[in-house]
Amino acid sequence: MHRYIPNTEEDKRQMLKAIKADSIEDLFADVPQELRLNRDLNLGEPLSEIELSKHMNNLAKNNKSISDLVCFLGAGAYDHYIPSLVRHLATRSEYYTSYTPYQAEISQGTLQTIFEYQTMISNLTGMDVSNASLYDGPTATTEAAIMAAASTRRKSIVVSKTVHPEVRKVLHTYMQFRNIEVIEIDMNEGVTDVDKLKAAVNKETAGVIVQNPNFFGIIEDLEEVEKITHENKAMLITNVDPISLGILKSPGQLGADIVVGEGQSLGNSLNFGGPYLGFLATTKKLARKMPGRVVGQSVDVDGKRAFVLTLQAREQHIRRYKATSNICSNQGLNALMAAIYLVTMGKKGIKEVASHSAHKAHYAFKEITKRGKFKPLFNKPFFKEFAVTSEFDSGMVNKSLLKRGILGGYKLGKDYPELKNGLLLCVTEKRTKNEIDELARVMEVI
Repeated sequence: MHRYIPNTEEDKRQMLKAIKADSIEDLFADVPQELRLNRDLNLGEPLSEIELSKHMNNLAKNNKSISDLVCFLGAGAYDHYIPSLVRHLATRSEYYTSYTPYQAEISQGTLQTIFEYQTMISNLTGMDVSNASLYDGPTATTEAAIMAAASTRRKSIVVSKTVHPEVRKVLHTYMQFRNIEVIEIDMNEGVTDVDKLKAAVNKETAGVIVQNPNFFGIIEDLEEVEKITHENKAMLITNVDPISLGILKSPGQLGADIVVGEGQSLGNSLNFGGPYLGFLATTKKLARKMPGRVVGQSVDVDGKRAFVLTLQAREQHIRRYKATSNICSNQGLNALMAAIYLVTMGKKGIKEVASHSAHKAHYAFKEITKRGKFKPLFNKPFFKEFAVTSEFDSGMVNKSLLKRGILGGYKLGKDYPELKNGLLLCVTEKRTKNEIDELARVMEVI
């Protein structure tokens, strides 16, 4: 018996007989010969289970994870501490097997977890309502842009170049198929160029997208951006780091119409880049334009607390391309982990995580730049990420750090050619003073 496909030769013969096929080759009769590989895959000789396990373990040893390295890399995915309680609860079978509640009201447990998640995201962002989560931060931002265009009946989205480069790429991909123009605004000293923003936003603008803290970790002046946006009756879309909201003003307080972001830092592991979850919160006025679903609280026939699917934007079943959104599912398990994390940490805990991250980041910034070999790339207030530059190639700096067991920063030249030797470093609450001092020491002797 094969470890994964336990079909004997007799099993195969019986299945082929049932579908009236003489061989497995007959199953591919509709594929032209010239399109077939017509040879075996180059996988080597068959291995026993013991041999295969050993081979895979040897391959895995070539990898280095954050369990092996001290991580100072952020740029959208963050090495925050995850309380053991989060995984302990989330891996209970009744949680990790739950999925989209199609027969909604009989799935009271699933509905309650979504309701609690939505409530906490709304409280965190200062908005009226949140949906049941989206696939990730970039698609959440894109859905917000689609919402703005549908609500204003305008066909132009303005986005700052200080928004994460990957978010902007996803935005461009989606908008081109909806015939929505995307206008990128240059940055000035690491923040959105307000003068250029003012010149670009007009009566044709559906929404303005800014990130705060932005991709460089800098805190943007949202008050001025909000003024420019709403003077033109456009919608302000803010992409935020949820941890930063422990110490910064909420987007709701600053006049945002739609708030989106990547929820990975809320109790989700780095997971090699995914799966993550995107959150989206907005005002009551825009609730019916939200993609996905909204769970509400009610009472049952006995007067007991009960949960119902209040709004479910399942337009894709009938409107297809003309639908406001084609998002169907939500990242249920990831959103659950975010909810457990938020409950476990509480308001005080989130504030402590944000404060520790900010204080440690500023200490690291001071230690790295105090001797002059590495200089600040920008002179602006930042949260937990900061950019430095030097005469050295940032890739070479990272290789030197890796030799000392340190996962270095993000190479800014990859997305911003003008910042060729720029390095974006991140410091979370997990980093100790000794680890930060070692980072500074190694960078100093490069």
